[in-house]
Amino acid sequence: MDNLLQLNNVESAYGPVRAIRGVSLNVQRGQIAAVLGSNGAGKTTILKTISGIIDPRKGSIHFKGENIAAMDPAHIVQRGLVHVPEGREVFPLLSVKDNLLMGAYTRQDRDAIAKDMELVYSYFPILKERAHQDAGLLSGGQQQMLAISRALMSQPDMMLLDEPSLGLSPKLTQDIFEIVVRINRERGTTILLVEQNANMALNVADQGFVLESGRIVMEDTCERLREKDDIKEFYLGLKEAGARDERRWKKKKTWR
Repeated sequence: MDNLLQLNNVESAYGPVRAIRGVSLNVQRGQIAAVLGSNGAGKTTILKTISGIIDPRKGSIHFKGENIAAMDPAHIVQRGLVHVPEGREVFPLLSVKDNLLMGAYTRQDRDAIAKDMELVYSYFPILKERAHQDAGLLSGGQQQMLAISRALMSQPDMMLLDEPSLGLSPKLTQDIFEIVVRINRERGTTILLVEQNANMALNVADQGFVLESGRIVMEDTCERLREKDDIKEFYLGLKEAGARDERRWKKKKTWR
């Protein structure tokens, strides 16, 4: 596999506050990659910088070999990289169908657009049922489905997903991630995922990056990250659970 996205020593800031500091990472074509980190670590800032919402102060961002750092967001979408932001941000007064068509605004191939609309309906049948309903009347989970589907309508090579499980029930979270994996496997769409649910992210992703205070402090396959003690303790909450189990086991031994 080749590198589809490369960040090299990227720094971004909000006014005088540096949010990410010298971030370098590579995402290979066809991968699902996950960025883990606590609130305020800079995860969302990375995605906003890649998609052109924030201009980097330093460093380069190469997508399909082209430096897209500080490029207009619309041009980045045209090149095949699309951002699904945190909080869904659908157009609430437009219908579900019109929201989907907005995702295809850079395209002229009407027949292919219609075909892609049926494809996203196959992923999320509820959207077809609600096609003529205002998007603002959808539930939170349905709006997340719509936000992902709208991004797919641009036929992206890569999708940036920011907290897709935010505010959703465990069942809906599971449903959303199953579709994310299907999109990756069936369409070959590369995905860079920011997700607070570290357990879910590590289970679906191939590669993981751990971000602390705006810096990448750990990088490995998700399979290996799941076995690291620091990840178990701080992101999966397993260390304390393991300690409790050990204490219980020792206590049972004293009863015998």
